[in-house]
Amino acid sequence: MRPAFGSPLSARKSCDLVPSPSSAYVSDPTPWRGALRAARSWLHSDAPSLSLNGPWSFRLSQTASAAEDFAAEGFDDSGWATMPVPSHWVLQDDGAHGRPIYTNVQFPFPIDPPHVPDENPTGDYRRHFDMPADWSEADRVVLRFDGVESLFRLWVNGDEIGSASGSRLAHEFDVTSSVRPGDNVIAVRVHQWSAASYLEDQDQWWLPGIFRDVTVIARPAGGIEDVWLRTGFDHGHGRIEPEVTADAAAFPVTLRLPELGIERVWATAADVAPLDVDGVEPWSAERPRLYDATVSTAAESIAVRVGFRTVEIRGDQFLVNGSRVVFHGMNRHEAHPERGRVFDEEHAREDLARMKRFNVNAIRTSHYPPHPRLLDLADELGFWVILECDLETHGFDKIDWVGNPSDDPTWRAAYLDRIQRTVERDKNHPSVVIWSLGNEAGTGGNLAAMSAWVHARDAGRPVHYEGDHAGEYTDIYSRMYSSVLETEQIGTDGSRSPLLNCTPAQGARQRTKPFLLCEYAHAMGNGPGALDQYEALVHEHPRLHGGFVWEWRDHGILTTTPDGTPYYAYGGDFGEVVHDGNFVMDGMLLSNDVPTPSLHEYKAVAQPVRFTFDGDELAITNLRHSADTSDLRFRWRVEYDGTLADSGDLEVPVVAAGASARVPLPRFPVSMDSETWLTVDAVLAAGTAWARDGHVIATAQLDRSTRRPAPAVRPRTDWRQSEGTLTLGIAEFVDGSLVRLAGRAVAGPRLELFRAPTDNDEGASEEVAESDAGIAGVSNAELWRRDGLDRLTARRVSVERTAEALRTIDKVSAANSAVSVTVESIWSIEGDQLELRVEIEPSRGWLTVWPRIGIRFDLPDGAAPVDGAEWFGLGPLESYPDSLRAARTGRFSSTVRDLSVDYARPQETGHRSQLRQLALTSAGTEVLRLVAFPDIRGRRPGFTLSRHTPQQIAQAGHPFELPDSTTSHLIVDAAQHGLGSRSCGPDVWPEFALRPESRTIRLRIAAG
Repeated sequence: MRPAFGSPLSARKSCDLVPSPSSAYVSDPTPWRGALRAARSWLHSDAPSLSLNGPWSFRLSQTASAAEDFAAEGFDDSGWATMPVPSHWVLQDDGAHGRPIYTNVQFPFPIDPPHVPDENPTGDYRRHFDMPADWSEADRVVLRFDGVESLFRLWVNGDEIGSASGSRLAHEFDVTSSVRPGDNVIAVRVHQWSAASYLEDQDQWWLPGIFRDVTVIARPAGGIEDVWLRTGFDHGHGRIEPEVTADAAAFPVTLRLPELGIERVWATAADVAPLDVDGVEPWSAERPRLYDATVSTAAESIAVRVGFRTVEIRGDQFLVNGSRVVFHGMNRHEAHPERGRVFDEEHAREDLARMKRFNVNAIRTSHYPPHPRLLDLADELGFWVILECDLETHGFDKIDWVGNPSDDPTWRAAYLDRIQRTVERDKNHPSVVIWSLGNEAGTGGNLAAMSAWVHARDAGRPVHYEGDHAGEYTDIYSRMYSSVLETEQIGTDGSRSPLLNCTPAQGARQRTKPFLLCEYAHAMGNGPGALDQYEALVHEHPRLHGGFVWEWRDHGILTTTPDGTPYYAYGGDFGEVVHDGNFVMDGMLLSNDVPTPSLHEYKAVAQPVRFTFDGDELAITNLRHSADTSDLRFRWRVEYDGTLADSGDLEVPVVAAGASARVPLPRFPVSMDSETWLTVDAVLAAGTAWARDGHVIATAQLDRSTRRPAPAVRPRTDWRQSEGTLTLGIAEFVDGSLVRLAGRAVAGPRLELFRAPTDNDEGASEEVAESDAGIAGVSNAELWRRDGLDRLTARRVSVERTAEALRTIDKVSAANSAVSVTVESIWSIEGDQLELRVEIEPSRGWLTVWPRIGIRFDLPDGAAPVDGAEWFGLGPLESYPDSLRAARTGRFSSTVRDLSVDYARPQETGHRSQLRQLALTSAGTEVLRLVAFPDIRGRRPGFTLSRHTPQQIAQAGHPFELPDSTTSHLIVDAAQHGLGSRSCGPDVWPEFALRPESRTIRLRIAAG
């Protein structure tokens, strides 16, 4: 049992308040002063409390040295603005109080620790509250702040109470001696910059203000100061190790778990002891079984939800309740386009429910403790949580970590205060299975001291910190953005491949630990690729425990252009002096909560049920941690060329976690004149807190088609020169160039090798594919622009024709370039159909990968603009060579607008792979139909349909910067370059890199 907290007087003596200029506060690494109480759990108590959320009077000064007269009781604040609490002042009143700043690594102030500039936006807050008369009987009155960025000072009724820093941490002040029944006035001064800002350089917006709840609490005499119900589980047997912090006068204390028939009364503190509980169900992320408990005295009752689970590391395995955990996780910031980091429970619940629907089972709270209610939701819905301390000093990387606080004893108290407040606040949550010291703060003695404190305080959870590359003080080996090959070597027994920043001996030690990718698969813009390759490693090497995608959502801030057009802003859009651009838009969820295709890809890769087709049988493997398949049912359907032919349910026995079962496939006829596809889904048999019944959690397809060769190419030898003005079926040509198709204006086909670079294409990391096609530190997009792929020009070499065919040959190149591509286009009448065959052949001398190999048709709007597409191929969402797992073969339709994704920075989007048939539509009516044939190696083309060309898209920094369009653009691609993760991580895997090569595109085109 921990000792009781000291009195308010002793708290003040531990850090006496003395008059001091504001500059002394803001530049002092000391984490707190005055009557700050010791950290404790965030508890659900029936003790009286008042929320102070709501409107406060507010004044903003541009320096930290504004007069402090505002703290006086009688100060007249009638001329001040009104500021809601919780909120960030830079997100209120349309910029009247300053603007947000986004940086990833950079400090937005001079690196001069612990000092910050005198130009330091400082917000003064005031409000009144009425304290009930009966609160005068309370043992003490406490004022709680759950989150203030970055340093704040507190006065009550003119008395200075104290100060605190640690923006995402909870702080409780004893204000007993300063409050009175009836009217009371609170004054709070918040400094945007302080010494603490050097410890809070997380990749996110800098958003000052009181942004979490403020509460005044009456602590009763004989109440409970803190409770920790540690639990364990072993084969149906539970264990509770209680820790109760209370004065002797609070006893007896009673623990009740009604559902388990437990009522234990502890007459004195010495009686508080562990108890064993039989017949309990375990808590896990898959089956988050919680039991309601209360811990009560005569004066106070505290409600706790208990989940029984045991966390351990056994050898190089991370286990919960004896079973290995695989983290299919997301790094989750608190971010909302209008509220910033202000918590909204309804939105947060839906956020977590959406994670569950996309097969996410774990959260790393990057890089600070979230609002405490979020962890209640994680307990309830079921997530493995790595709870991270509010710590990052990444900006010191610019000066080679000179002066980094992580190894400076001056900052040790601040480091220890941060980890203590993190652990103490959230120690009761069964979802929290790992403590993390922070992120990207280098290494040093202060981090080691944090780890030592956690190990002493909580032996039941391991300690994580990625920056401890050598494994000196952490229990888990963790890395960011290691390549597939490097990750495989980490997991391979006996491998002596060197590990980052490790000696051979340190590397050998790290290989004895569980391994986590605390960040991987940078989800910035269109991408990432290769998710399935990382997933495969987890199942091959038990030491590898999965990882956490960077990151869950974009951080765009909703704003408007001068003409009122809304858009989601990123770094630089608010005039920041230094910023990191759109690097804050790196989530699998767009800022407006719309899932990106990458999130669907993630869901498919992480699906917890694996289907394997074997002859006339289906093997079903349950990859879950602990849940069997009794909550699922299994459906099948058969489609012919994407049209439903039959469906039903599979009879599948209950499959235990980690086990497999085999069942016969349904019998169905194979069509002789269309493709035959069998699809199997695992769906929820009943609704849950996060999804309705019938929600698909896993799917697979089997191709049972009879192979039908493509029509042979008819050879022609009777070519003769021609001026190229003619009609072939529905196609009209002038000077060898297509001008009309089926009566509508059309231009093309023109060779298109360029795509609007994705954020990964623009990435210039050192992680390049193992080939001569990339340059470390130089982005692929830069190489494409250097080679002129965005500004190709053509020279007509020849025009020839026969009675039923037209052939043109063009040489395509760019200004100031000697390399080129020869394009042969043959239009012909085949029976009653129009065929186009394009042969694309590069010259020698190309040194880089290409973004695509395609042909583009421009379709002006005319009387009937092309505004939609129906296709048979992969869909329904966009897909690329290294991101195909979420795509299925079927028949789909979409508007042109919905074919593209509204990435925060416009870029390549909308490609659909493995096309068979395509119909272009106008107002729902077909205007053109295309049939695409595979090439001689069986490779099928893809297509993109957009209102803008790749060049137009590449010129826009935001969606609103795209020009108005009067044309739809169809690109049929023989091939596309992969996506990779090079915006922050590895380049495209060599198998999916598109090197310059000869390709063929063959289409049949008909009128709608």
